[in-house]
Amino acid sequence: MDERKKAIGFFDSGIGGLSVLKEAIRLLPSEDFIYFGDSINAPYGTRPVDEVKELTFKAVDFLIAKGVKAIVIACNTATSAAIDDLRSKYSPMSIIGIEPAVKPAVELRKPGKILIMATPMTLAEAKFNTLLKSYESEADIVPVPCAGLAEIVEEGNLSGEVVNCYLKDKLAPFINEPISSVVLGCTHYPFVKGEIVSILKEDITIIDGSLGTAKQLKRKLASSRLLNEAAHKGTVTIINSLNSEDILKLSYKLLT
Repeated sequence: MDERKKAIGFFDSGIGGLSVLKEAIRLLPSEDFIYFGDSINAPYGTRPVDEVKELTFKAVDFLIAKGVKAIVIACNTATSAAIDDLRSKYSPMSIIGIEPAVKPAVELRKPGKILIMATPMTLAEAKFNTLLKSYESEADIVPVPCAGLAEIVEEGNLSGEVVNCYLKDKLAPFINEPISSVVLGCTHYPFVKGEIVSILKEDITIIDGSLGTAKQLKRKLASSRLLNEAAHKGTVTIINSLNSEDILKLSYKLLT
């Protein structure tokens, strides 16, 4: 089979990575995608690092068995825990990760705090703290651990009382503070962006890493001469470890 015609694998601990896949489909409309969400084991953000690594490696093995040409780890927690080991084991396959978009937030040069909303594990990992230290002299960056928010999204609560109450509690300390931007450091969080905007000021910039990750995927495929340049539109296959009709319906809905 022509390597260029193979699908691209996407992985997340649940449905969150669909926010990244949506950008990839827009940027690479001719590509076929296979998305695997591990909702039965979600959330990853409160699990031990070794357990997250094990689950991530199993997911990657599953996608490789499907014959994919590249893999996107569309999960900040899994990227933090396993990306270096994945690249070492599966080289030369392109494996693209995602991390909180701190750099674009700093480069806005807007006055106020930069809030980094992410899972406790992402914020605790050395990868994030190295990133944080590289910018701490340039901006006032405040980590905001959001244990439980990914689960709320997994349950399909994208707006309404449940998610609104959660976010009001988390963001309450910053309501009257000058805020430059909010970085969404978990791929589940863009699905509740509207609720975040409704709680904070309208002019606050909200940033996530979805587009940057999709662009990096395109660059990697181009450099490896693996871009599918077919004229027809590609396909999307979604698989979820929960294997329920409801989660699959929600997954396809989130791509629209």
